[in-house]
Formats: sequence, structure tokens, C-alpha cells
Amino acid sequence: MGKQRRGASMISRLTSGARSRQGRRGSAWGKIGLGALGGLGLLAQPGWALLTSVGAEGIDARRLHGAPYHLTGEKIAIGQVEIGRPGQFGLDKRTLMNSPVAVWRVLQLDRWATANEFVDGHAANVASVMISQDKTLTGVAPEALLYAGAVGSMDNSRSAQPEQCVVSQAVAEQNGGDVRALNYSFGEPLSRDPRANPVLDGNALLTQCIDWLSRRHGALYVIAGNQGRGGIPIPTDNFNGLNIAYSRRDVNGRFTRLDPANLGSEPTVRSPRSPNPETNVGARRSISLVAPGSEIEMFDPDGRQRISSGTSFAAPHVVGTIALMQQLVDRQIRAGLDNWSVNGRHPMVMKAALLNSTDKLEDSGDGLRLGMARTLVDNNNRPWTDSDAYRDPKIPLHRDLGTGHLNAYRAYQQLLPGSFGPGDRIPTVGWNLGEVDQANAQAHDYVFAELLQGGSYLSATLAWERVVDLVDSNRNGRYDLGESFQDRGLNDLDLYLLPADSDDLSASLWSSESDVDSVEHLFYQIPETGYYKLRVVYQRQVHAQPAQPYGLAWWAVPAP
Repeated sequence: MGKQRRGASMISRLTSGARSRQGRRGSAWGKIGLGALGGLGLLAQPGWALLTSVGAEGIDARRLHGAPYHLTGEKIAIGQVEIGRPGQFGLDKRTLMNSPVAVWRVLQLDRWATANEFVDGHAANVASVMISQDKTLTGVAPEALLYAGAVGSMDNSRSAQPEQCVVSQAVAEQNGGDVRALNYSFGEPLSRDPRANPVLDGNALLTQCIDWLSRRHGALYVIAGNQGRGGIPIPTDNFNGLNIAYSRRDVNGRFTRLDPANLGSEPTVRSPRSPNPETNVGARRSISLVAPGSEIEMFDPDGRQRISSGTSFAAPHVVGTIALMQQLVDRQIRAGLDNWSVNGRHPMVMKAALLNSTDKLEDSGDGLRLGMARTLVDNNNRPWTDSDAYRDPKIPLHRDLGTGHLNAYRAYQQLLPGSFGPGDRIPTVGWNLGEVDQANAQAHDYVFAELLQGGSYLSATLAWERVVDLVDSNRNGRYDLGESFQDRGLNDLDLYLLPADSDDLSASLWSSESDVDSVEHLFYQIPETGYYKLRVVYQRQVHAQPAQPYGLAWWAVPAP
């Protein structure tokens, strides 16, 4: 089965499904919208991939849709930003009355969309992964409220990052400013970046815009993770969001393998179109986690089904999962349960929880591998524990796998116990939104209340944000075309695992001490049964704000 690229339209070139493999179910092709991909036949595989990718073979979100969980994303607003947009019934002729993909609102730049303009098949496909209400091909969060924004037509001779920032801001402001996560299944090439000798250092305008918006509106930005071959790597050099690689199915139909089309954080192939390698400057890696993205069946604006592959379709699995988790947080808050507050909505809590609950090594049934559902392998058929991220405290993320494979059910288990602060004796599974102060509390200790089982694994993830300021020329508090941003830098936090009675960092069993990342991640096998603690250390202050908020998630195994 061959591969086909998108056509020459600007929408096509800037969409991260550009190297997707696609097929179409049905007879006549008909009109398939701006940026549509060429057609390929269906693969003979056990079941449709959206059915399996949302099910137990993929991220195990279907389990959460039913009893006793009833998590469907109901009343949770999520966003989508692309060059085009999905169709909306009542506005666009091509959209069916009973379309399984019912978008809540569509925008073009910072205005309501114009009827029948910039309706794009790729954008509809991405939306269907998130919110499809089809009984068979059900999306991850079928009852979430999706606000979709289109950049629209652009001048091919210049960067569209300012317009992309405008529409990103407009989508984030919807639902009274309460949009919990935004999906980016597109990007900008370095060749169109207006900076002199542009590199992926986090300072492209769109990248800075995303890191600024994430803090301003409290939303988590999920980016299709493409670097490497003269493609569309901006804004994968962000600090505050998540970058997603994609998995494919093994012979048993389970998503356990990195798809070889992924480019990862350290691609070896350079493009003649770019004099610089399209990888993050320095030691910072780009991939946060992996989600299903190979041969996913989705819906076009006219309701027909299409098969595609790419990071474009992995990212919406993550955004849909965030909607489910945000619904859980809101439900727990409304119930007045202990250890629950609006802190659970914070994007850094969501980020830490999703990264910490990924699958790395399949559990044998004794729980010592934290109940993980699969062993995820890279293109060399090696698991996470064969990587430098497992061996080197300076490297928190696998170059191709991030922290592992998305698992929505395990994310639910990660969040369910609630929040426990450094003043508490913490349970073996939980999370916290904390804040360290360089002048006062430079370190926080999280002491486990129970003995941890020798031979079991412990996973812990720390996430915090880079500070970017808007250079607000007209002082209206919003980004306007022609304005810019200023990078204030990233403070340095570290994470340690210590015996509970020790305050000596040199006695730590393991640590995550990256100098360049906004994430620290521990995955460590407990050597012997005993009492342990996690310590968050404010290692170095970079910007003027003395207090540093962070999200922390942990998962360990108690001794029987």
C-alpha cells in the first residue's frame, strides 16, 4: 500500500497530516474540501481503528463512557485550531443534519465563520476523533463542546504565525474563557519563519503565543509532534504544552508500536529547504507522549468515512482524554469531596497526570508495574527502559516515546484519589498543585504514608511553565496583529526520590534533574520495601516572579 502526500494548497502544506496515508469508504469521492488528501484503499485489519483506538486496544476511553464512570466530556469546552475548519450543520451546505460530528461553534480568525468558507476535510477528521457521536466510531469525548477556529486564506510569501495566534486566542476566549484544552494538528515550517536563521528555540511568535495563552487562559495545548524533514515543526518547541507522537497496531490489533513515520525529537534527516536541523536547540526533547494515529477511521464533512494516519490524529486522542478528566474534576468538586478543588483543572496538573499515567511496561498481573496495559516499543523494538531516559537523571523524556503511551483509564485512576500537599502523608497514587518560593520554601517533601513494595516501580512527574509576556502596544490585554512577545525564561525545578528519613540529596535513590526541560520524570524500581518520599527542589530562579507553581503526579505500589 503506497503513500500519498497532500496537494499544493497552503492548507495542505501546513497540516501535519501531510504525510498521512488515507483511504475512503464508499463509492464516489465527491467534493472533499480544502486540503483533502488523496485516496487509498482500506487495510484488511481487525475492526476499524477509531473503534479500537478509543477502546481497550488503544487508550481505553470507551470503558469510561459507560457505567459506573459516565465520563463523556459533557459540558467541557475544548478547542481546535487549523488552517481550515470542520463543517457545522445549519451554516455549511456540505454538513449533514444528522452528522456524527456536531461542532459547537466555528470561527474564522477572531470572528464567526462565514458559511461554506474554509470547510476542510482534515479538520473534520480531527474533530471526529474528539467528539464523534456515531454509535460505532465514537470519539474520545462525544459530548464535549468543540470550538473550532480556522486561519483561512494566507499569503504564501510570508509567515502566517500572527494570524494563527489571533485565531488561537479567539478560540481560547470562547465559553466565557473556559476552554480546557486546544488541539493543534498543523504547524509552520521554519522556512517561513521571519527571524534571521530561525531555529527551534521556543521563540517563534506562534510558539511564544501558545506558552503565553496557556498561562493566560489556563488551557493545555496539545500539538501534533512533527520535527525533522523540512516539515512543519513550529510550534513543537513550546514549553507549556504537550507534543504527541503516534503509535500503530501490532499483529494482535493493539497499539503498542511507534509508527516508523514519526520523526521524534532528534531526527537524523535534514531537509535541503532548511540549513538547520529541525530539532529543538540543545538537549531539550520534543515528544511528550504517544497516542494512536495509524489507520484511524474518521468522518469527512459530508459524513463519509475516511482512513488516515499521522500525528494529526494522535493529538485529538489526547485532547479528548483531557475533556474526560476535566469532567471528572468538575464532578468531584460539585460533590464537595475532600482533596478536590479547582486546582485539579490546572493545565500543569493535567499535564503531569497524563504523562505520569502512560503505559511503558505491561503489568504481569501483580501490580508491580503499576497496572500498565502494554509494553510500548520504539522503531528499534526497544521499550522505554532500554533508553537513556531510564538511565540518565538529566534526561526526563525518551527521544521518540516521551513518557510512554496514553491510557485514558489510567489517567482516571491517577486523578481519582485527589490532591495531597507536601504537609500531608500522601497515598501511593495522587497529585498536587504546589508552589515553591526561592526565598522561603525552596523544597517540598511528599512523604508516602505507606511502605512501598520492593521490586515495584514508582512513577512521578513534575511539570511547570515558562513565562512569556505580551509586548502589549495598545495595552488592551490581548494579542493584536503587529504585536510581539518577550520570553522571560524557565525556572529550574528538580525531582528526587529519597528515603523518608533523609534530607541529603546525595543519598537520593534516583532523580530527574534536567537543566532545560519544563518536565521532570521518574520511573524507578524500588530496591527494597521501605518508607520513601518525593522532594521537589527549586534549583534556580530565572525570571522575576519569585514563586513557581507546579503540577506533580505520582504512582507507587504499597507493600501488602
